[in-house]
Amino acid sequence: MTSDVRELLKNAANFEAGAIPAWLDLPDPKGFRPKRKYETVWISDVHLGTRGCNAEMLVDFLRSIECRTLYLVGDIVDGWRLRKGWYWPDAHNEVIRRILKMAHRGTRVVFVAGNHDEMLRDYAGLTFGGVELVLEAVHETKDGRRLLVTHGDAYDGVVLYHKWLAYLGDQAYCMLLRANIVFNAVRRRLRLPYWSLSAYMKKRVKNAVAYISSFEEAVASEATSRGFDGVVCGHIHCAEIREFGGITYYNDGDWVESCTALVEDKSGAISIVDWVAETGGRSVTEDSVPSAVPAPTPLPAPAIPDVPAGVPA
Repeated sequence: MTSDVRELLKNAANFEAGAIPAWLDLPDPKGFRPKRKYETVWISDVHLGTRGCNAEMLVDFLRSIECRTLYLVGDIVDGWRLRKGWYWPDAHNEVIRRILKMAHRGTRVVFVAGNHDEMLRDYAGLTFGGVELVLEAVHETKDGRRLLVTHGDAYDGVVLYHKWLAYLGDQAYCMLLRANIVFNAVRRRLRLPYWSLSAYMKKRVKNAVAYISSFEEAVASEATSRGFDGVVCGHIHCAEIREFGGITYYNDGDWVESCTALVEDKSGAISIVDWVAETGGRSVTEDSVPSAVPAPTPLPAPAIPDVPAGVPA
């Protein structure tokens, strides 16, 4: 067991034993808008630990909501990318703090481990700081439908059978994300809102469109064979709600390109929240929001698996 894993387990054990950090009970900054209330929220593919992660916008979104259940549908922490080089600004800590605060205040938080945070899969069945860690979950909506909740990498043929191609694709994708960062830095200087160049390019490449379509069909087929009414997943960074022969396929998107989530209201209806569209691409930043946590202690670094870098989605 690595020192990182030991430290993570030690902190989690202290948390469960009642050693609650003081910042968990501090009040949040007063917002100018009422919180939206949902039954359930799904987010995935945050990729904390990468420069492409839009952590400030995710914190802005999480501060704006209250929900009974929050599903983290994989790739929340990008262990593959951190294995190649360390990057962890305080905005990424703030995402973790926000999630732990929600768990502390009564939200059920379920973490479905993905392929980029696969180092956590060995700990499925445990609870860390009020966050349940699982390989997959079953969610029952308010209108009685049973949904399979899974990250989705198990149904990605490239990940499963052509890893050399996956690694090559990862490098190309990272180059596109770096271009996206530079592109949006220029837009900010021009006082223009965030706009995802990488998402725009992906939706217009014929092979990428075909890949997304085949992935959606594979996930929906799995839900059908297991008797579910629908499936919620992430992995491909493409928010979508589609019907496949009586099965509803839901994808909650990502917080690298599109900044989207799925939400369930009190009637059981599920919809996509596009945070860029709703905020005009202008998120609350660390400088513009007073922190409720004076000089917070940095969270322990996540354990990094001994694997080479892989696909981004």
